[in-house]
Amino acid sequence: MSQTKYIFVTGGVTSSLGKGIIAASLAKLLQARGYKTTIQKLDPYINVNSGTLNPYEHGECYVTDDGAETDLDLGHYERFLNVRTSQANNVTTGRIYQSVIEKERRGEFLGKTVQVVPHITNEIKRRVQLLGNSGEYDIVITEIGGTVGDIESLPYIEAVRQLLWELGDNNGIVIHLTLVPYLSAAGELKTKPTQHSVKTLMESGIKADVLVCRTEHEISDEIKEKLALFCNVRREAVIQSIDASTIYDVPLLMQEEGLDTVVLKKLALADIIEPDLAQWKEFLDKHKNPKNEINIGLIGKYVELQDSYKSILESFIHAGAVNEVRVNVKSIHSEHLPGKSLDKLLKDLDGILVAPGFGERGIEGKIRAVQYARENKIPFLGICLGMQMAVIEYSRNVLGLKDANSMEMDEKTPNPVINLMEEQKTIVNKGGTMRLGAWDCELLDGSLAKEIYKGADSISERHRHRYEFNSDFKEQLEAKGLKATGINKETGLVEIVEIPEHPWFVGVQYHPEYKSTVDSPHPLFVGFVKAALKHKKQ
Repeated sequence: MSQTKYIFVTGGVTSSLGKGIIAASLAKLLQARGYKTTIQKLDPYINVNSGTLNPYEHGECYVTDDGAETDLDLGHYERFLNVRTSQANNVTTGRIYQSVIEKERRGEFLGKTVQVVPHITNEIKRRVQLLGNSGEYDIVITEIGGTVGDIESLPYIEAVRQLLWELGDNNGIVIHLTLVPYLSAAGELKTKPTQHSVKTLMESGIKADVLVCRTEHEISDEIKEKLALFCNVRREAVIQSIDASTIYDVPLLMQEEGLDTVVLKKLALADIIEPDLAQWKEFLDKHKNPKNEINIGLIGKYVELQDSYKSILESFIHAGAVNEVRVNVKSIHSEHLPGKSLDKLLKDLDGILVAPGFGERGIEGKIRAVQYARENKIPFLGICLGMQMAVIEYSRNVLGLKDANSMEMDEKTPNPVINLMEEQKTIVNKGGTMRLGAWDCELLDGSLAKEIYKGADSISERHRHRYEFNSDFKEQLEAKGLKATGINKETGLVEIVEIPEHPWFVGVQYHPEYKSTVDSPHPLFVGFVKAALKHKKQ
């Protein structure tokens, strides 16, 4: 088998330049040329995974099929490539150190002094090569979080330096993403921040092979020449990455700039197949030229930061394109939903989505939003906590159990319609202890769920939660019209609830947004957008 090739994506000057999008776009282009490609993310923070991070600080936590709680960039990788990621695709400093310390405790280092070099860097190199050594991929792209020069990133940069040397010529390259800022007072673009960033990288023993320059204005040939000369890269390897109207434009912009061609040349790979991006372009065309428009209310408690619900927002873009609809997502903070202003805030919506989350803050607002959607026959989708709120709302207002609640919000509630799974009750450590990853769900014949999933008997969806629908209340709720239409056979746990009397009312215990991609938009979102459009027209 031929040697797996490695591409490392580093960043300089400032964070949030879009390393994940550049990595995903390049991977898309290489995949479209027939190369089996995957992407992994190395995160310099000391948390073992993203599971315990606040969404305000780090955006959403993305979950893979095998239950890894990861960085939201993995969502971009899956949405662009339509290839599933796993535990091996996201590594944090916390996990690296944990692994090395466990080996030391077991005596595996034979009494040696354990140090950053070679022990930590060896563990990083081992993790980087896990996917490459699987034999499944021609190319592995590794995105290194943070910016060059950060204390946290140093062991990763050193590990990359060693790996490039070990892999030999044409087997590994570095793409460095920097900012070329525009100074309005001077009326010009400035290359100095990029020069400093590349210099910092070189001080660590790494030469950038390709420069990707983020910019708000076109970079002239003159500036490209200057960057090539001062940063020691070939002229054709200075790539402009200008602000785009949508992240889904980026692969096409990178193709125009010749990023994939330069990369293949540097890795000594054949550049004979033209990328096949027909399906991608069709999606973009529909996304940019919608025939209709709808307003969806996203009721959540982290709405101040868009990244908190990244996968949900992207799922609406995918489902909107299929339906040729522009989906305007109106973020509404659930704490701002007191009884009086409810109608003012929600009356112009064509659909209401109650978002996932943890803890009791803002849940009464979510319950009111569910009630509004149910009583006014507005299409409703509840995800995870949103589904649980739908069960509480129905129990209180239809079943008449006024004090119905979730044990997460009130441990002493006499009617815990949402409760804790038995095996969760003794857990003290919060990290990675939930029902995580892909679980199967059997769909009930004749249900809306079965129709949405095109007649499938069984589906597999990703979970991330600790509390569950309390089956002790199932009979009472069903008798009053809230049906459980998706069940996990193994545990008997309820996965989907719906109200057959309502035009479109679905609550799901899992996170459908994690599996929506450009090539296969999630059926629940497609169905929800379609229902919202129908509601608007009526």
